[in-house]
Amino acid sequence: MRVITQHKLGGPEVLTIEDAPAPDPLPTEVLVRVKAIGLNPLEARLRAGEFPLIGKPPFILGWDISGVVEAAQTWRFRPGDEAFGMPLFPRAANGYAEVVSAPALHLVRKPPSLSHVEASALPVVGLTAWQGLVDLGSVVEGDRVLVHGGGGGVGHVAVQIAKALGAYVIATASGSKRQFVEELGADEVIDYTEVDFAEVVHDIDVVLDTLGGDTVARSLGVLRPGGHLVTAVAEEDSELVAKFEAAGMRFSGVAVDPDPVALRRLVELVEQGRLRVHVQETFPFDRVADAHRLLDSGHLQGKLVLTV
Repeated sequence: MRVITQHKLGGPEVLTIEDAPAPDPLPTEVLVRVKAIGLNPLEARLRAGEFPLIGKPPFILGWDISGVVEAAQTWRFRPGDEAFGMPLFPRAANGYAEVVSAPALHLVRKPPSLSHVEASALPVVGLTAWQGLVDLGSVVEGDRVLVHGGGGGVGHVAVQIAKALGAYVIATASGSKRQFVEELGADEVIDYTEVDFAEVVHDIDVVLDTLGGDTVARSLGVLRPGGHLVTAVAEEDSELVAKFEAAGMRFSGVAVDPDPVALRRLVELVEQGRLRVHVQETFPFDRVADAHRLLDSGHLQGKLVLTV
């Protein structure tokens, strides 16, 4: 099989395609012939050495995969089943490859309503948004939810999940993404290049932050008493935690983990027509460096995907 690996840290040019032996699935694992690979901003940071999550090179990036089961050491899948998921995160899953061995419990069956491209784009962003809004944020019908970065990977899925939960959803986004975010169902879209959200937003029950930086601290003032800020990108800074608690608010960081139950709930929303994952662009496997250059540029609308 072919894999995309890197032997040193750096820019997109360090990503190289090499031949490697196919993995052997262990008991409870399945061997997946990959059809599509979702790309995430975290992988660009790992490639560049900004975040040493999986150690030093050489390593193979990637977690979001969708494909066809070739072999199964488990009763959960049979050869020929179409499956997708986010195996092993945050450990290396070697997802940038033509064949991946993954724990069966970290995958779910791909429904006909999702293409492999769409399925591969969903797990990391979908589970991050679900765990942030549902598991941590406990969003219920009637809540007021603010999503920072509503046009991005996690953000555009979070807007739709919050609406499906019955929340009133306000999203921040650049003006170029306003129409896109409105079409996702946001009740209000704030162009952060023109308007300071902290001056116009109030009485928020849950803030989901996908931006980090000073956005986190500035969001304290928009929460109602007892409100909750959940960040998908910032660390759980002890000073910020103390500041939020002193003000009668809660502050949490969501570190996404594999969750087949939540992934099936996301599939249900897709099949109900209440959730769609937007893929900005696809790249063939051998153009991974070009895909990473676009990933490095930031300000993406939805996700990027490699096709295999």
